[in-house]
Amino acid sequence: MPPSQGSAHPLRLLGVYAVLLAVIYALVFFAGDHSPTPKLGIDLQGGTRVTLTARTPDGSKPSQDSLRRAQTIIENRVNGLGVSGSEVVIDGDNLVITVPGDDGGQAKALATTAKLYIRPVLQAVPAVGGKGTPQASGTAGTTPGAIPDATQLNPDGTLPTQSAPTTAAVPTTESAPAAESTPQPRVFPAQAPTSPPAPPGGLTPQEQAKKEIADAKATRQSTDPTVQQAAMAAMDCSKADPLAGNDDPNLPLVACATDGKEILLLDKSRIDGQEIKNATSGLNQQQARHEVNLEFKSEGSDAWATLTGEYINKRVAFVLDSKVVSAPVVQSGPQQGGRTTISGSFTAASAKELANTLKYGSLPLSFQTSEAETVSATLGLSSLRAGLLAGAIGLAVVLLYCLAYYRMLGFLAGFSLVASGVAVYGIIVLLGRWIGFTLDLAGIAGLIIGIGLTADSFVVFFERIKDEMREGRSFRSAVPRGWQRAQRTNLSGKTVSLIASVVLYILAAGQVKGFAFTLGITTVLDVIVLYLVTAPLMMLASRSPFWAKPSVNGLGAIQEVARERRAGEALVKETSR
Repeated sequence: MPPSQGSAHPLRLLGVYAVLLAVIYALVFFAGDHSPTPKLGIDLQGGTRVTLTARTPDGSKPSQDSLRRAQTIIENRVNGLGVSGSEVVIDGDNLVITVPGDDGGQAKALATTAKLYIRPVLQAVPAVGGKGTPQASGTAGTTPGAIPDATQLNPDGTLPTQSAPTTAAVPTTESAPAAESTPQPRVFPAQAPTSPPAPPGGLTPQEQAKKEIADAKATRQSTDPTVQQAAMAAMDCSKADPLAGNDDPNLPLVACATDGKEILLLDKSRIDGQEIKNATSGLNQQQARHEVNLEFKSEGSDAWATLTGEYINKRVAFVLDSKVVSAPVVQSGPQQGGRTTISGSFTAASAKELANTLKYGSLPLSFQTSEAETVSATLGLSSLRAGLLAGAIGLAVVLLYCLAYYRMLGFLAGFSLVASGVAVYGIIVLLGRWIGFTLDLAGIAGLIIGIGLTADSFVVFFERIKDEMREGRSFRSAVPRGWQRAQRTNLSGKTVSLIASVVLYILAAGQVKGFAFTLGITTVLDVIVLYLVTAPLMMLASRSPFWAKPSVNGLGAIQEVARERRAGEALVKETSR
């Protein structure tokens, strides 16, 4: 059997692996934050926890089905943002979100209800000191107002900046453009009612939430023009919104812009956020701003064309959780194609966050969030040291076994293990930067098991070499032939391990995913190291007179067995003559 073609140039293969390591560590030290340390999971570095309490409009107890759907949507948002290592668990009637690190805002951002409605603007006034400016005249039925420098919709759905004249509905000539507002705060904190304080005592949290929502609806969603004007005058945009995510789309709404500088009276919802087919974020090169691009489903596309046809030179508002994210002026219509853009003072991160939230849909419940609390590491640095110590002990035991059983060839196995470990470490550091992968104790367990799998590859290779030498071949000829036989066995085993890792990652949840992920990484790298390091080293050793000595390679007993077998075969032949 001819030698493997893949082993014809061992030095070249070793050089390829050296280049790969150089590229990995060049990215580690000269790209990103230049930190050579991996991101650690909650169990090793601690994290931040936020408890979400469901707020139903009627104050009733949330169903477990609604909580499970909310949990699934939040987990999808986590995956969409690449917040690896986060946990979302159901605790009674609450959801508990825990994210690595000390960024409580990240945990709160995942819990926004994200109910999006597109409503026509009936009237808009600037907010002075957080409250609406009293109106000398005008009702909900007056001509829709337009604010100076309002952003307008092009026929293709984009939002270039264009001024619109001020109407009598707006007594002042200064106001903040709706499209220049800051992004929607991703979740409301512990809710405080905008209506008069609740009577002391006697109300459960559910009853209190019900009262706050009902009081807000009675004023801010009234169909009485007088009540609407009073609500606009009394609206305080600096306070938390008890109605957030609970407004009735079939009623008018008095709402604040996300920057708190404008109060708008909105008509009934014309398009529901459920009609959004896809949402992406991007940088508008012409306007030099980040935007969220929406694509509607079939019914939503027709509704958008109808809406933009009716409201030419009038404003329509994108309302997220009862706050106006953007209120552009429709420049022309009807706009076909089912695409439009939400603009504002977005950063790349906030635009991506909003697009991710809209893409995966709104939560079936609105939530009141607790203040973020720091969670100490459940395992801590001592457990991290214990895990690393376990890995070092496992590596040492494998090396001792290889040295005892394969003599100096064990050093080649040890070098391959070290080469694999160096590559794995660099890749984990880079994955932490690029996709937010965090290393937890389960992941460390996957790495340690990977050591055993890598050692198994050496054992299969060395045993095939022994088989060839038992047939009477020399060490030099046995190595390439043993490699040819061993690589098929190793590839079959690694394929099974990789499939198991992928299936486990798909079906598992929580930290088990970290175990499956690291096990899959070590499996793939094991194959690479086997071809680029282990096999070339053995090929070089087979051509060396030093490594061919039985006292060095530990194969003297096998050579003796081969000699005895040849002698026995010769004796049988002579006897048979």
